[in-house]
Amino acid sequence: MDDIYTSYGLSQVLFGVSLKVGEGEVVSLLGRNGVGKTTTLRSIIGLNPPHSGSIKWKGEEIVGKAPYEIARLGIGFVPEDRRIFSDLTLWENLDVAIKSSGSKGNVWNMERVFELFPSLKSIQNRRGGYLSGGEQQMLTIARTLMGNPELLLLDEPSEGLAPIVVQQLGEQISKLRQEGITVLLCEQNARFSMDLSDRIYILEKGEVRYQGSVADFERDEEVYKTYLAF
Repeated sequence: MDDIYTSYGLSQVLFGVSLKVGEGEVVSLLGRNGVGKTTTLRSIIGLNPPHSGSIKWKGEEIVGKAPYEIARLGIGFVPEDRRIFSDLTLWENLDVAIKSSGSKGNVWNMERVFELFPSLKSIQNRRGGYLSGGEQQMLTIARTLMGNPELLLLDEPSEGLAPIVVQQLGEQISKLRQEGITVLLCEQNARFSMDLSDRIYILEKGEVRYQGSVADFERDEEVYKTYLAF
């Protein structure tokens, strides 16, 4: 992303946001509520296209493309509100998301998804509306994986989940990294993000105010107090 400005109607949200995610990295976008984290992801996937600036995927400009076109290029979006089909079973939620991969490797299917999320296999015939919050979050990630993304955009995945579920989710995201999937993670939970990430960006009022490695950030207590302490 280079110098992105995004608005909702007359309300300006992002002011010149620039960031980069390298292949195989886990990069976190941190900040308090309302600073523009979700808007950044929605700008990338095309749900709220920026009115100026550039977003390139593997060298190709994607600003102006429809969300389905961007998804077909290999970018998957896991929204904060999950958006599962509550009247469909877990298995049916996954089945509707199946997309064949053009590459021979890293092909996600039911078997591989259930290997990553073994607890989902035993409840695959349960309707989405009867799943717990943690189960719904795992299903949302699993459903996105069925599209065989190379880059995964995760929006507040730990929000509202019990600590033990958050721990399990972190382990599963780590496994995705081992599978070669690149991750851009938006979170308020700094500790959860730092345990998973290579680098972090901090947003404040729609602008990037800090960027650096996790190690550098952990040594800078003043940055945490200024931008993340509640």
